[in-house]
Amino acid sequence: MEEVQAPDLPPVRLACRVAYLGDRFFGSQMQAAERTVEGEFVAACTRLGLFSDYRKAGFVAAGRTDRGVHARGQIFSFSTIYPSRALSALNWQLPLDCWINGYAKVDPEFHPRYDAKLRTYRYYFGTTHLDEKAMDSAAHLFVGTHDFSVFSRTSERNPERTITSARVWCEESTCVFEVTGDSFLWNMVRLMAASLLRIGQGMEGEERIVLRLEGERCSPLSPLPPDGLILWDVHCGIAFSPLPVEGKRQAFLVRLHEHHAALERVVRDLNESNR
Repeated sequence: MEEVQAPDLPPVRLACRVAYLGDRFFGSQMQAAERTVEGEFVAACTRLGLFSDYRKAGFVAAGRTDRGVHARGQIFSFSTIYPSRALSALNWQLPLDCWINGYAKVDPEFHPRYDAKLRTYRYYFGTTHLDEKAMDSAAHLFVGTHDFSVFSRTSERNPERTITSARVWCEESTCVFEVTGDSFLWNMVRLMAASLLRIGQGMEGEERIVLRLEGERCSPLSPLPPDGLILWDVHCGIAFSPLPVEGKRQAFLVRLHEHHAALERVVRDLNESNR
């Protein structure tokens, strides 16, 4: 049944926790001529009549992710007089590689970027043939307030950032670097991961991280590819209610997982046949 709501009722502000696979997006931030996460989300809201102008609806994101970077806990917030319609129908309007997995009704002034206290990222290394103990020990050196200029691809007026936790663990066929901080410089996590990968491969010792945090560019670092990076969580101090993923999207994710599992085995066998 169509939702009926008097036009003079005040709009409700929603915070949507959004997940997406970043490999088919040109980043999260809206761009006129490219497929982006924000662009798909705003288009879906417009089709549903949730708002006609995303700026007037106060649509904002907790942050931006680069092309190829994924998310589990991105936050989009906007105001609408049709909150029930948004929660019941948005996932049906969104493409299969982008969906809402949680929501909350928030204060009218809520801004996910400025109200975020902490952000958590994970970087997935595509191998377990690494020194997990050495990487985890080295990751702890990032904790605290440091100048991360060497771990960035751009010059910031204030390159100091505070990291509250950092760890590495290995499971199944991958090792994971998880880091939480107040904010991050451009490419910072991917460069931190690159430094840890060298340690895990035995190419460097953890003293290189100390030197880099002291501003020494002891050896060139290139950021690791974006496809291993995921924005895992944005900590805004609000409790999200889960929004179940519908069957069509679940089936899509299962098929995608099976495809990559099969492809991984094909590539491994082809590589071994060359030896």
